[in-house]
Amino acid sequence: MNDIVIALAKAAILVALNQPEDFDLEGALKTYPGLEKKGAAFITINTKQNEQLRGCRGSLQAYRPLYKDIISNAQSAALHDSRFTPLTLEELNHIKIKVAILSEPKELKYSDVKDLESKLLPLKDGIVLRHNGKHATYLPHVWEQYPKFDDFFSNLCLKANLTNNCLSQHPEISTYTVKKYKEK
Repeated sequence: MNDIVIALAKAAILVALNQPEDFDLEGALKTYPGLEKKGAAFITINTKQNEQLRGCRGSLQAYRPLYKDIISNAQSAALHDSRFTPLTLEELNHIKIKVAILSEPKELKYSDVKDLESKLLPLKDGIVLRHNGKHATYLPHVWEQYPKFDDFFSNLCLKANLTNNCLSQHPEISTYTVKKYKEK
């Protein structure tokens, strides 16, 4: 499945850049019928040279067929991540694509910050934080960047446009896992 989801994401980016592509979607759907089931995916684009983030977009909830979610989020990561200028043709040979297919997020009940910390599995759990109409998520691999619980949540709170100590306000926390696929 690794090769097919990466190839699908790449083909979607080529289409978005008005370039020819030869991805056999019909054949992929016959070979991998799971692509037609509802699914949620995050697409991450990094530079090959130094693994710098170049774009990332995704869905937290499965609301359309997985293949459509991969196509839409690949194109959005390439062209519509507001942190970056749109990907150019010249950059195509200098990027790596990662696809993360998410499980359904499940709300995690906790009594206080210590209880929350004891219930989380760094590197396994992706986190969705929601509070006062704002939300943000970090995929499980972000624990590598912020391995300390306090740093992880401080940055996640800021990403949600909340104060860095938003855990003191007992936000809603949901967790999910991912199946990761990356370009070889």
